[in-house]
Amino acid sequence: MAQDSDVKLGQLTKYIFTAPSALRSFLLIVVLGLIIDGACARAWLTLPFSGNIAYTIPTVLSSNLFFLPEKFLFSGTIAFSIPAIAALLLTKPIIEYSGKTMTWNRSGLLALACTVFGVIITLAALLSSVTLIPLFYAISLGFIFGLRLFVLVAIADYRVSRMIIPALTQSVVGIIVGMLLFSPSFAIFALVLHLVFGLGFVILIWLIERPLHRAFGIRGLAFINAFIAHMTDGSKNMEEFFREIGEEIFVPQVNFFFRRERGEPVLFTVPNLHPGPMGEIGGGNLPKVLHDNFPEETLVAHGCATHDFNLVSESEINKVIDAIRKSRSNLLYAGAAGRSGRLTVGSVQVLYQRFNDSVLLITTRSPQRTEDLDFSIGSTIMAEGHRLFPHVALVDAHNCMTDLSSPVLLATLTATEYQRAAMDAMEACKISPLHPLRIGVNHLTVPYLREQGFGDLGIQVLVTEVDGQRTAYVLIDGNNMAQGVREVLLAQILTLVDHAEVMTTDTHVVNTITGKNPVGMHVPALEFLPSVMQSVRNAVKDLSPAEVAASTAHCEHVVVFGSNRISQLASTVNAMLVFVAPLSLAMLLLAFLLSLIAYAVMA
Repeated sequence: MAQDSDVKLGQLTKYIFTAPSALRSFLLIVVLGLIIDGACARAWLTLPFSGNIAYTIPTVLSSNLFFLPEKFLFSGTIAFSIPAIAALLLTKPIIEYSGKTMTWNRSGLLALACTVFGVIITLAALLSSVTLIPLFYAISLGFIFGLRLFVLVAIADYRVSRMIIPALTQSVVGIIVGMLLFSPSFAIFALVLHLVFGLGFVILIWLIERPLHRAFGIRGLAFINAFIAHMTDGSKNMEEFFREIGEEIFVPQVNFFFRRERGEPVLFTVPNLHPGPMGEIGGGNLPKVLHDNFPEETLVAHGCATHDFNLVSESEINKVIDAIRKSRSNLLYAGAAGRSGRLTVGSVQVLYQRFNDSVLLITTRSPQRTEDLDFSIGSTIMAEGHRLFPHVALVDAHNCMTDLSSPVLLATLTATEYQRAAMDAMEACKISPLHPLRIGVNHLTVPYLREQGFGDLGIQVLVTEVDGQRTAYVLIDGNNMAQGVREVLLAQILTLVDHAEVMTTDTHVVNTITGKNPVGMHVPALEFLPSVMQSVRNAVKDLSPAEVAASTAHCEHVVVFGSNRISQLASTVNAMLVFVAPLSLAMLLLAFLLSLIAYAVMA
């Protein structure tokens, strides 16, 4: 099967890395300058100026632009370290003065990288003639300006005009150094090369932004700015871009309302929306927001939705909340339910249970990969089930991750297995006799962080008891489970109850950079198993007679990413990245050629 959008987006994370500390970058800049100083000093002390001049600069160069005093020693600290340190110290304050953000670590890394490029370009002159060192040093300064402009436009502010000054901090100090080392005329030539390289990188920026602008009407570098702002300080500016490419959808959402003689009421809801794309952006924390907006203990399971159904902003969750509230009017409660059961069709397992006139289906393919189900599959199953039940809740347990993978699409073999298993389960529920219902619930927080794969809600357990049979619905706030974790948990849970399933909410607050952070990857199953078992025991102790009513909320005008938009976005970005390298190389070669022409004209 061809790689789908989720996989393509996941592959983009290889371009993301964490900048080293500013202190480390500072020390490397200083050390690099001292190493060049040491090499030049050794040559200056041991080699006669009338002889080998491989490490020194002669008195008069072939160009009239540069003039040097007798026995001048080239200094790496003066030529490279001082300009880099100035850039490290000045870039962050200048950018933040304009209202944007920049960390010291990124400022230090950018200064260090430019220093390395500067050293490589300048010392490349030694491959030909030492007399070309001033020329190559001027070229390196032009390149440093262009590179800094490109990077700062990408990570700080997409508006080129605002990034010119912070981009100049390193190369302008370098020009001053060049005037002292060579001659005042050095500044004229260096500024010409600044214009050449600056224009080249501006054209490169324009070429990079064109695909996204033509396809979606958004500025690619502005989107990257928003992403970095989200990573740095939690900014939600990315939601503005998502809303620009988004579209409205209308989806059903089945809810089970439980009320009891004693104990708190329970709401089990199944949104057919995706809790993504990442962190707090969009609907990334959909389960927690829904949980906190209802008085009942609210369990938010994962329905049938892929990343196409990511909410464009957290504010869209309010439409879901309103729809659920509207659906709870005129509910008909009954204290009856059927015994739960489990069946398997192909690779798909279903845990099913009837509640009064409605049915709950929990699906999984574990130990095979269990991924997002496309809404079309859920919609088809619900539509077929309506001839038997007015309300059909289909849950994707989302409990086995092997790697980033494509969602399950309609008309595939796997989708057909889901459909057949669901229909067989509903047929079994239809003939299942009804008995008095008891439920118990427990909500247990866990001492684990989002980075460890656990969302804010921790562990929630709903236990039902019908005709002496107990069924545990265990819901962990996380994005999928590592392969095998579900089986480890289930083996122990079934020592307390007759049937059970372990689910995740698919919350994406645990995903800030990569889409792979399943429950059990960072915290072994055996480590948090006692918490799961304790929660199940507490839910069993909480059992009491209950009544249940189901409803189908109609979530209308919800703005999501849109059908195939994620795939289009991922494909455009991946294609764009393929051409960045050759475009950059071509632009640099052109800039170097223009530099040599300018040198020949001005010499």
